[in-house]
Parts: sequence; C-alpha cells; structure tokens
Amino acid sequence: MTPATPAFETSPSKALLVGPDIDLASIDSRSTPGFSGGKKKGRLKLDAENAELSELQEKLFAESRFGSEVSLLVVLQAMDTAGKGGIVRHVVGAVDPQGVKHYAFKAPTAAEKRHDFLWRIKKQLPGPGMIGVFDRSHYEDVLIQRVRGLAKPSVIEERYDVIRDFEASLVESGTRIIKVMLHISPEEQKARLAERLERKDKHWKYNTGDLDERELWDEYQAAYQLAIERTTTPEAPWFVVPADRKWYARMAVQQLIIDALQDMQLSWPKAQFDVEAEQSRLAQS
Repeated sequence: MTPATPAFETSPSKALLVGPDIDLASIDSRSTPGFSGGKKKGRLKLDAENAELSELQEKLFAESRFGSEVSLLVVLQAMDTAGKGGIVRHVVGAVDPQGVKHYAFKAPTAAEKRHDFLWRIKKQLPGPGMIGVFDRSHYEDVLIQRVRGLAKPSVIEERYDVIRDFEASLVESGTRIIKVMLHISPEEQKARLAERLERKDKHWKYNTGDLDERELWDEYQAAYQLAIERTTTPEAPWFVVPADRKWYARMAVQQLIIDALQDMQLSWPKAQFDVEAEQSRLAQS
C-alpha cells in the first residue's frame, strides 16, 4: 500500500507569510512552520508533490500557447550557503525545463552599471506561460549596496519605492510574484562552509569572499529586515523560510509555488479541432 502523503497542518502560504511588522531575529531558522513531520516525511512529501507541480507548470505553459499572458516569478534571496541552488535543482528541476527561465544575478557589469538598477532585471523577466526563478535579484541593490556602502543612503531609500512600484506593475501585467528569503543561522552557515572546505567535490562552490560577507552578518540581517519591512505588499508578499533544514526549505518553497499556481485556476486549453474526426482519421491511417 502506498503511504499517504504527509500534509502541512498550516499552508506555507500562511505559515511563512510575513508583514511589515516582521521581527527577523525572532524566527527560528531550524523550525518547520506548518509541518510537524521529520526529515523522512518531508522528503516523501517533496517527491510526492512533484507530479502536481509538473502538471500545474504544464498547464501554465499550455495556456500561453492560446493567448494567456500570465506567468510566475520566484525570487530567492539568502545569505551564502542557504540553499538557493538546492531549491533550483530539487524543486524547480522537477518541471519541464522549456517552461522555466532561471537566472543567477552576479555583481553588475560595467555595462549594466551605466543603466538604472532595474535595467538588467527587466531583461530576465519570465514571458507568458513561464516560471521565472531569480537566484538573487533587484534586492541586492538594497542589501549588499546598503551593507557595503556602494550607494548613498538617500539612493537606497528611493529604491524601496521604485521596487514596490516595479513589482506592482508586474503583477498588474499578469506576473504572480513569490519572494522568498531563505533564513539560515550563522552556525549552520559555518557548518556548510566547513563541509565545502573539507570535500574536494565541494571546493568549486567555495568562495573566499563568503567569509568577508560573513563578518557582516548582523549588518546583513538588519538590511534584510528593512528590505522586507519596506517592500512586502499584498500583491508581492515576502515569505521567510527557515533554511537550516534543507529538506524543509525545499518542501516549503515547492508548496508555495504549488499554492500560487493553483490560485491561478489554470486549465487545459480546449481543443481547436474536432477530436472525434481526428480520432477517426487516425484510425484509418
């Protein structure tokens, strides 16, 4: 007998949703909001929900071939080692790649710096029927730029308003937005960095600059707190996902995506031809 799929007692869309009154420091990065099962049950649920996610993504893609202009944008933000890559591989990787547009933003190039900070972001937005995934995003321009003093405080302040307006325009044009902060503890990050140094197959993931950023942990947490306070809206909400347990973070983000796609009330496009006539022709061929 196939075991029943473990369920969330509270949907992640409710359990992980934060408002402008967020207190980031009070959120336990090892907690599993809305889910009382352990690692084994969490992995079982992740695998079991892949079929549902894949079907919803295919419906989204199929509808776009018949005029639908809706899309989904998943924004992943986190400190180093928090698991953005794992989300992309184990969650987004379960769907048809032709329906996904993934982009990992790095430090802006000289050419990109000649434009406003959203210029390079707009170039990577998902088209109709696509699931877009941003590994880092326009939020770097109010996070690292604030912490490292790469832009004037007055400029940073203006960007919060620009971001809210930008995201509101995306939603109005048919793009659903899920903004996720993977919330990892400094202790867990240290353990993951140590693993990258100990294992030869992980050396390629290690960046010597990670330790420089780690020294500014408190400053980054304050910058995240402020960014979430200033830019979470009903149209483009933030979800803070505890990320010390990789299995939970992957499962939670998977469910956030499923919930968003289900809320779009997607359906299979109706046939634009006489199905019975085509069946008859095929039988006679």
